[in-house]
Amino acid sequence: MTQPYAEVIGDPIAHSKSPLIHGFWLKALGHDADYRICHVTPAGLADYFEARRTDPAWRGCNITVPHKIAALDHVADPGGIRATIGAINTVARDEQGVCFGTNTDAAGFYAPIAGVDLSTASVVVIGAGGAARAVLFALSRIGVGHVTILNRNVLKAAGLLASFGLKGAALPLGAPLPPAALLVNASSLGMIGQSPLVIDLSPLPADAIVYDLVYAPLETPLLAAARARDLDTVDGLEMLIGQAALAFEILFGIEPPRDDDDSLRALLA
Repeated sequence: MTQPYAEVIGDPIAHSKSPLIHGFWLKALGHDADYRICHVTPAGLADYFEARRTDPAWRGCNITVPHKIAALDHVADPGGIRATIGAINTVARDEQGVCFGTNTDAAGFYAPIAGVDLSTASVVVIGAGGAARAVLFALSRIGVGHVTILNRNVLKAAGLLASFGLKGAALPLGAPLPPAALLVNASSLGMIGQSPLVIDLSPLPADAIVYDLVYAPLETPLLAAARARDLDTVDGLEMLIGQAALAFEILFGIEPPRDDDDSLRALLA
């Protein structure tokens, strides 16, 4: 019998730590399955799903930039993700052989800050892509106050605020930060191979939290600048591991062992 497998797709994809995470859990459980990297370009996305949906060993995939929105066009959407978050990060195949998409990013994003009262807080989000959609969805569910989105395309950012029912403002990248309790970088800025994120954190109050979804490098210039100001920080591994744990259960039908997260973080770092 062919060994079952899942994989992560994206463009670029070499930086992905998902194989390390899922491989760590599969080994710890002694589960006979594999997890791989697969480079898929936007032009090849339709062919990728066409080939995988007929592969009996394929359990599904995780999805990273730039496919989180486009992948919705190639799979079923039983949970209505298109109408809510508007982006998926996990695709699996059900018992009838139907490929369906879901999103574990929102829950993975929220888990590290679940104990923080943000019910009326001001929040700044950088970016307006698939990851930002998951962040905004989570923020809309906890009922934050004013949300400012910084993005190259201001109209796109304004549309996202409206679609998630959030009160706030859309500003261009490079605009001065407003005071905020939480700053989230949900863009690829600062990632290895991408443009740096240049931003002045001085408007943030002393009790603000700076959360960078980028995990390659783990110590981004944004987090370094936040720590230099003694601000609380959340790095990209927090969300990465959290969303991966949910995806692992969907893909392999078994809960990952979370009692050795410290060793996993050490491996990833």
